[in-house]
Amino acid sequence: MTDTNSPEPATSDTTGATPSAAPRPGPRPGPRPGGAPRPATPRTEPAADSSGPGSSGTESSPSHPTPHVPAHHAPHPVVTPVVTDPAKWGRVDEDGSAWVRTADGERTVGSWQAGDAAEGLAHFGRRYDDLATEVALLEARLTSGAGDAKKTKSAAVSLAETLPTAAVIGDIDALAARLQAVIEHADLVAVEHRKRKDTERTESTARKEALAAEAETIGNESTQWKAAGDRLRLILEEWKTIRGVDRKVDDVLWKRYSKAREAFNRRRGAHFADLDRERGSAKVRKEELVAKAEELSSSTDWVGTAQVFRDLLTEWKAAGRAPRDADDTLWQKFKGAQDVFFAARNAAQSEQNAEFEANAEAKERLLAESGHIDPAKDMDAAKAALRTLQDKWDAIGKVPRDKMHDLEGKLRAIEKRVRDAADSEWRRTDPEAMARAAQFKERVAQFEEQAQKAEAAGKAKDAEKARAQARQWQEWADAAEGALGEL
Repeated sequence: MTDTNSPEPATSDTTGATPSAAPRPGPRPGPRPGGAPRPATPRTEPAADSSGPGSSGTESSPSHPTPHVPAHHAPHPVVTPVVTDPAKWGRVDEDGSAWVRTADGERTVGSWQAGDAAEGLAHFGRRYDDLATEVALLEARLTSGAGDAKKTKSAAVSLAETLPTAAVIGDIDALAARLQAVIEHADLVAVEHRKRKDTERTESTARKEALAAEAETIGNESTQWKAAGDRLRLILEEWKTIRGVDRKVDDVLWKRYSKAREAFNRRRGAHFADLDRERGSAKVRKEELVAKAEELSSSTDWVGTAQVFRDLLTEWKAAGRAPRDADDTLWQKFKGAQDVFFAARNAAQSEQNAEFEANAEAKERLLAESGHIDPAKDMDAAKAALRTLQDKWDAIGKVPRDKMHDLEGKLRAIEKRVRDAADSEWRRTDPEAMARAAQFKERVAQFEEQAQKAEAAGKAKDAEKARAQARQWQEWADAAEGALGEL
């Protein structure tokens, strides 16, 4: 089939010329004044459509983009018009007959009646130039890749078929050779074009395969709802830019992506539905905690209620988040009730601290007044003074925590001094200790008597043994007496 953009066969025009072949339909412009050649106007062939078998075209889903011209297509080439000397390749007789010379010999191309022979020669030369420009345009298209190689070949074949009857004067054999080269080279270009398209199709398919696989991973596993949702949208945007995938393969990949996105949306929807239910439960629980906090806000049981508030705060954190607006409002109420209680407690503690400071000063004065207690001088007077000190101490009451240890230490020191003196006195007059010392002396006397009797009886060994035991008991008796003397 002849391409609609292929050049028309060049035949004699109707301006007084009688062609030897069938006349061309439609007029052509006559010679320019002075026989100057008319500039050729190159025809252009539209770029090949990227749609068709093997291309993605318009996808079935709303997200599929419309086709576009592939980026590797070069712009239409610009061809410089050809100007040749027709006198080298033909002639126009005085009777107006126009001739052209080819490898097959000389043939008539038409008849010129609109002027002299030179004008006729120029006219048929310009027609040759137009034809040569058409050939140059086909060559340029094939070299630049601006058009479809198949269409370029078809146009070259059609143009070559017109050469034997073309009403032109010029190197027709050269045009035929050039057209044959275009025809032969077009097949090679078409093969390369198919290879390139196959490579692009393979790469595009691999890209969409990877995007579909990533979308499936997100759809089935991800719980980063915002980041994953944003990534799925970016995948879709990238998907729209990928061309050249086979229609059936593209539909299968699109279904995979679409299914993955739907799975993600279902999981995300279920997650937020569960979250809404959890937040509803949290709201109910926090309303209960607010009511309890408001009830406790007027309590004066500072220690016990403070612990209850700490427990309520732990429960508040464990309850989870309520809907944002409700959560903020409930928290303000809970914190407000808590602040009322602790403000009252702090005020009470401030008053109590002032009282405790006064008590500390009173105890300091009491300790200063009790410096005269000396059990070494008079034990009974010291004990009586200590009892008076202890009674007054307890009556004064509590002191600040940071002063308690120092004050109590000073009181304990006075108590220890009196207690130690009393213990020492008791040990000095302890009847049991004195009785034990007397018993030790009695046992010494008994063993000495046994030693004398044994010696009198001539029992030296028994006498020595009795004396050894007497010495041992004497040591114990001395130790007991020494202890009493030290006390």
